[in-house]
Amino acid sequence: MPAAPQIVSISDSASGAEAKILASLGFNCFSWQPVFAEGPREMLWAHPDFASGNERPSGSGIPLLFPFPGRIGQAKYSFGGSEYQLEPGDAFGNAIHGFVHKRPWRVLEHAPARVVGEFQASIDDPSILAHWPSDFRIRVTYEVRGRELLSDIRFENTGDSPLPCGFGTHTYFRLPLAEGATVDDTQVYAPVSKIWELKDMLATGRMLPISPATDLSGGPIAGRNFDTSYAGLTAEADGWYHTWIREPKSGRTVTQLFDRQFTQCIVYIPPHREAICLEPYTCLPDSFRLTAEGHTTGLRVLAPGEVFETKIPIAVS
Repeated sequence: MPAAPQIVSISDSASGAEAKILASLGFNCFSWQPVFAEGPREMLWAHPDFASGNERPSGSGIPLLFPFPGRIGQAKYSFGGSEYQLEPGDAFGNAIHGFVHKRPWRVLEHAPARVVGEFQASIDDPSILAHWPSDFRIRVTYEVRGRELLSDIRFENTGDSPLPCGFGTHTYFRLPLAEGATVDDTQVYAPVSKIWELKDMLATGRMLPISPATDLSGGPIAGRNFDTSYAGLTAEADGWYHTWIREPKSGRTVTQLFDRQFTQCIVYIPPHREAICLEPYTCLPDSFRLTAEGHTTGLRVLAPGEVFETKIPIAVS
């Protein structure tokens, strides 16, 4: 029989905030409920049956995308003189979103308000090593604190060969943000200045100016659809990229920060329009091809033993 889903709950005793993580499916934080004057409110969107482990891993909560976020064209790539084949995962035959979001993780630590999970290819699914140039380990910590959901991300090359990699999150922020609000009034902001032209959901290498339909300067999402890859980010004086969504009548605002190690921001609204995704990526999807064509993509290559660390704080006010 399949193993029962492993759900880990964490809570902040001071504020009453809670979060739930599905460790057995990508260490996905699929529920976050900070507390407001009117009581707790769910800020993440997840399929009603997501906790069963039977729903699409990338369609709910906070999917963790590693060692590549987004797509790799035709599910194959070249690196270090070798060709690698991946599993197709979309309607165009592309691989999508890496390996770790759809596999079980191990829980290393579990405190009342904090949990640490880890996935290592050679330990948790050695079959991955036939499809990626080196072994890797990724460790993620979630903590709830007041009206904040804090994540610490650490990944490293645990193999003997260079590790090409990129990381991203695919957070589904639940809409509307407040009781009695409408989804269409929701305002969205990201500090971006360009978009990538896409063909069959892959960047062509050509950058386009932002149009009224793709503007992220704080306007409402009414009448607009997004599955858009943005670049040209500008950091605030504190060194962080600030993204946010806001309900204008109540002023309720969810802010997501990420640092300069991220080079792209994908914005997506699923067909049900009950959520919006603001997705920081350290590299452009299909980076192997685009790097070979001479584009700056953010693709990282970690030497054996090299470590990458970052944080993504999310807060609601």
